[in-house]
Amino acid sequence: MKVYLINAHLPYPNWSEGELNASCQSVAKEFFLSRGDEVVEIHIADGYDPEVEAQKWLDADAVVLQTPINWFSAPWIWKKYEDEVFNVGLHRETFLTGDGRTRHDPSKQYGSGGLMAPRKVMVCTTMNAPREAFDNPTNPTFQGRSCEDMLSDITDTFRFCGMEVLPSFAIYDIFKNPEIEKGLDDYRKHLEKHFA
Repeated sequence: MKVYLINAHLPYPNWSEGELNASCQSVAKEFFLSRGDEVVEIHIADGYDPEVEAQKWLDADAVVLQTPINWFSAPWIWKKYEDEVFNVGLHRETFLTGDGRTRHDPSKQYGSGGLMAPRKVMVCTTMNAPREAFDNPTNPTFQGRSCEDMLSDITDTFRFCGMEVLPSFAIYDIFKNPEIEKGLDDYRKHLEKHFA
């Protein structure tokens, strides 16, 4: 299997250097290499060519997006990357053929134009929010929503392109109550379960 690992962490000097996201990416890299998989990786903040990136997605059997959660989503560099790279796939009709509908048959299901099956994609995140903030109707921010709900602005793009979105993984509460080693160990187990 060919796996593409994408680190979307945006460094903020003396505040958020990206060590935990790099550690998560290392866990994923070690996991896939130990199975004999081919691994390609990028740190978006180091720069990229959208044309080359689009081909890397097409060459991959699985993609793992590693990202911190900044203001309830991935850093802005992920959105820039996504817009540039996925537009290449749209214009070339290699990621999708529009939204699946046509003027001749607008009854087709919106979002059925994806061409990226059977590729799989997983999101691994790091965040300040504690696990108990999710799925909790009394939480003033999430109001009962799940972590998967929060990540839908990221994962819906993958579904729109026809990819299978695997359950995400998160290391929660990284500032106030960090359990980093346990989180990294749990991530290994998550990878084993979903890439069996």
